[in-house]
Amino acid sequence: MKNNPNNVFNSVGPGTAMGELFRRFWLPALLSEQAVERDGSPVRLRILGEDLLAFRDSSGKVGVIGAYCRHRLAPLYFGRNEECGLRCIYHGWKWNTEGDCVDIPNIPQAANIEQLKEKARIKSYPTFEAGGIVWVYMGPEGKQPPIPNFEWLNLPEGHVYVASWIHHSNWHLPMEGEIDTSHISFLHSSKPDPDSPTAGLLQMASDGAPEITLRETDYGYVYGSRRKFGDQYYWRVTQWMLPMWSAIPGTTEFFAGNGRGWVPIDDRTTMAYCYMYNPDRPLTPEELNFAKSGAIFPPRTEYRPVELHDGYVIDAYDTVANKKNDYLIDREVQKTKTYSGIWGISEQDRALIESMAWACPDQPGVVDTSQEMLVKSDFSIMTARRILTKLVSDLEKGIEPAAAQCGDVGVRAISIVSPIADFDELMEKHGDLGKAQVTKSATVTV
Repeated sequence: MKNNPNNVFNSVGPGTAMGELFRRFWLPALLSEQAVERDGSPVRLRILGEDLLAFRDSSGKVGVIGAYCRHRLAPLYFGRNEECGLRCIYHGWKWNTEGDCVDIPNIPQAANIEQLKEKARIKSYPTFEAGGIVWVYMGPEGKQPPIPNFEWLNLPEGHVYVASWIHHSNWHLPMEGEIDTSHISFLHSSKPDPDSPTAGLLQMASDGAPEITLRETDYGYVYGSRRKFGDQYYWRVTQWMLPMWSAIPGTTEFFAGNGRGWVPIDDRTTMAYCYMYNPDRPLTPEELNFAKSGAIFPPRTEYRPVELHDGYVIDAYDTVANKKNDYLIDREVQKTKTYSGIWGISEQDRALIESMAWACPDQPGVVDTSQEMLVKSDFSIMTARRILTKLVSDLEKGIEPAAAQCGDVGVRAISIVSPIADFDELMEKHGDLGKAQVTKSATVTV
């Protein structure tokens, strides 16, 4: 691993190069539904290697603060969420959503009590809520970026569905799976099934050797994968948005936005977020039921405490099909119906990514990518690595990432059948399909 230039991807904690880059962006911290109740139960988190706690106070504001009491380092998770603050049940010390210590009840009220409270401050990070997600900024003061202008953050309630789940690998592995277009022709393929809601899309992607054309942008890049489809071409135009977001093409029949984001929990574990939306109308019960079924994203999950590799516990949606049960692979189905024998697109992805050859057997989740054999179809992955490595190098030299400050990520993926063979010509004619139509936010709560 020493000579692997991609080592920069494998460390995300405080003070690491990639960790500092991520800290320049607004990141999802948790779903709003995880902390829906005022004065309700706190939610244990780990983000970029930092142990944190989220709670919604009496006023409805969600705070993200350090996980431990400043006094004796007891876990604040067991604390009392009351009267606009979280009180440690060990000795009664209390903090608000800003990390301010507002009460130290176990000592006589000395003249220097305010100084003691100031010294007892714990870390806290700015948050806002939009799109069913509580977002957090963990970077330096004075460099806080604007709120990202994702189209799905700007829609009325009911138009958007979001979900999360824990992914047992380093963040860049599933993120790269998102922008790898050729694998869908294999891993996600199946025999024709008219009852499958994804059958038409997957059959259109039967050409497993797409031609890829990529154009870098201010926010990351856009690329087109061109597949032969009869006497025309099936184009899938994917958007990649720094540092780890995707907008993935759907059906050619109508626009339905969807994509994923990958937030590092630590070096070896990731919190995945998916979004699905319709800008023109609320999602139907049938659409929501399909999304929640586990057939695509998210996978089948259960909300529960999850113990990480070092013993720390987070509250997360954990996957039903996992490494311990071989992702519920059915070898008969693999022979007769689907390429993989594993049910659900996300579960197919995770079966491979979470079971890769780890660089160190006692530290699962990290891959030595210097052992990979990348080919032409991996161009989007190679480009993402190059862009991120350059941004990390620039940041170490004091050059801030412009993509974090622009906030303009109002883009869509495109799925279209066309006789046009050239990507630039395709975008000149149909590029407006890749522009968000809803750009004004009315749903953000700071």
